[in-house]
Amino acid sequence: MKFSLGRRAFAAGAAALALPGLARAQPAAQIAIATGTTGGVYYPLGGALANYMSRSIPGMSATVEVTGGSVANLQLLGANRVGMVISQVDAAVDAVRGNDRFRGRPVPVRAIAVLYTNRMQVVTVASTGITKLGDLKGKRISTGAPGSATEVMALRLIEGAGLHRDNDFRARERLSPAESTNAIKDGKLDAYFFVSGYPTSAITDLGASPGVQLVLIDHHEFIPGIIEKYGPVYFPEEIPAGAYPGQITPNKQMSVANIVGVRDDMAPDMVGKILEVMWANRQDWAQVHSAARDFKLEGQKTAAAGVPWHPAAETFWKAQGATLA
Repeated sequence: MKFSLGRRAFAAGAAALALPGLARAQPAAQIAIATGTTGGVYYPLGGALANYMSRSIPGMSATVEVTGGSVANLQLLGANRVGMVISQVDAAVDAVRGNDRFRGRPVPVRAIAVLYTNRMQVVTVASTGITKLGDLKGKRISTGAPGSATEVMALRLIEGAGLHRDNDFRARERLSPAESTNAIKDGKLDAYFFVSGYPTSAITDLGASPGVQLVLIDHHEFIPGIIEKYGPVYFPEEIPAGAYPGQITPNKQMSVANIVGVRDDMAPDMVGKILEVMWANRQDWAQVHSAARDFKLEGQKTAAAGVPWHPAAETFWKAQGATLA
């Protein structure tokens, strides 16, 4: 049984350590998990998940891929180059429907778990004078790495705010969060968009920099118009004051859920084993990153998943007591 080969290993070989009898055996199953950039949340969560799977599923060798994010992950899944993805729901819905970046190439992604909420964070510093989205006009911004769901969501927010992605900015870069933070520190960028759980290391790094006053821009007022055009995958939430160094007020922002997804043809018994491992290790997972604290039974809802469940996932969650509806 072989799902895909990972190009960047995070946790291969853990099974051999945990199961000495398999140390000389060829792994019965190899699976790569597509995550995101190293400055985000997907990567550490995916790395831990790969470790749990390799350690707990006999014959399993799980690895992670560093990618641009959700869009790239789903494209890799569609090409059968990875076996699992972590993805924002909006990108997954586009993938299933063959919309936008997936036009003409729908991806047979199925949800196996709803994880945590991703928060749109529009990041700047006080010295730029930017206090609202309209102030970004004529500024140098980054809308996220190519292939990321940050870019998809950022462009939808820019449109919702009445700005033009190509004409209204002095420059629009496509940088990772870590690159964006460094560019702001160097005076080469005024603001950037990043969608993730919180806190995320790149924004923490910016807020903790000497002489910097971090500012997160509110944008909740644009959510109704975005939902009207793109559907009810987004919802308002707040990032509390103090989530980042120097963040003195709550940030009223737009959120979207995250899922773990697989192809529709993954064997039901494998889906069941993966979910058993995820659920058994959920407390440890929350120690890897606080975003995983929101991986809860009550979060396993069909509406939150956005895309169809893998049938084995429906069976698993119902057995755990989830209502799904």
